[in-house]
Amino acid sequence: MLCELCGKEAGPTRPAFIEGTKLNVCQNCMRFGEEYRSQGKNVSSVPAPSATVIEERLQKREKRMQTKDIYADTQSTEIIEDYGKVIREARIAAGLDIDQFSASISEKKGVIAKVESNSLVPDEKLMRKIEKALNIKLTETVQAVAGINRTPGAKMTLENFIKKK
Repeated sequence: MLCELCGKEAGPTRPAFIEGTKLNVCQNCMRFGEEYRSQGKNVSSVPAPSATVIEERLQKREKRMQTKDIYADTQSTEIIEDYGKVIREARIAAGLDIDQFSASISEKKGVIAKVESNSLVPDEKLMRKIEKALNIKLTETVQAVAGINRTPGAKMTLENFIKKK
């Protein structure tokens, strides 16, 4: 006969009470429940789950089914928006022209010019060299933005992906 729990073709199956349901299961699956014993007219010796047990299970299920925002409470460091202007002003305040500054941090003049014009975003290594040489801060800590709250069961639309101004 076929086991109603695991689906394997097993020899004789026996009725068992598993999670409040009577199933015909194989010997291996008997460990998941209690043997079903009838007394008289189809009355089981194993009592049905009480309302409080059912309520607890429903609450656990509800908690499991809630969506979790994995990006909540996360922070990241990003380069400031007007980094080129800040670098240029700090370099001029230090009294360095672009040639002197590029030589002092061992970088090419063209690279520094592109960074100051915001056409090149400096990598971590270059950013640290510039920050150290000019004694400025080019990064800021940014809090992650919470996701769009939707009502449960609502369908996803293009509006969820488009930023509104």
